[in-house]
Amino acid sequence: MRIFKPYQAFISTTAVNYVGLSEMQYVVRQFTPEDLDAVVKINRACLPENYPPEFFLDHYYDNSQLFWVAEVAGKIVGYIMCRLEYGLSSFERAFTRRVHVISIAVLPPFRRQGIATALMEKVLYRSSETGASEIYLEVRVSNTPAISLYRKLGFTAVKVIKSYYLDGEDAYLMARKLPYP
Repeated sequence: MRIFKPYQAFISTTAVNYVGLSEMQYVVRQFTPEDLDAVVKINRACLPENYPPEFFLDHYYDNSQLFWVAEVAGKIVGYIMCRLEYGLSSFERAFTRRVHVISIAVLPPFRRQGIATALMEKVLYRSSETGASEIYLEVRVSNTPAISLYRKLGFTAVKVIKSYYLDGEDAYLMARKLPYP
């Protein structure tokens, strides 16, 4: 186990990372089916787009290397779920292998402490290992904290998707090339 100074994230290809934040420590590790109830609760508490439990399990079984959780004191406080796809590149007119960030969420009391950054960085590193050439996601145009995080990680807004969300809000499609960093 390694303990780090405040706000210093440890990212590696190991299954568990320990990260120190002032008086709190969190762990980033791969999702397991035992985590399902906690992840579904976080999804429902944090996001208006709620997925059935089977949706999470399908992604885990198909893309386990791209599904991670963050824990504080043994409690899951955040997750990131992605899938590997083949599709049209966000950067050129060609089909490519790419990673799609389907969902990321951190419980409100644990936000702005580097957890979402650590989850994203873990997926960026693991995405590079899959042979994908890019990673992309959709984000509400009003979600300025998330947009700021994604820009900090090298994502750019590629286009606006009109009325992407059920409530009619537009989304930015944001992408970045791999490998990371």
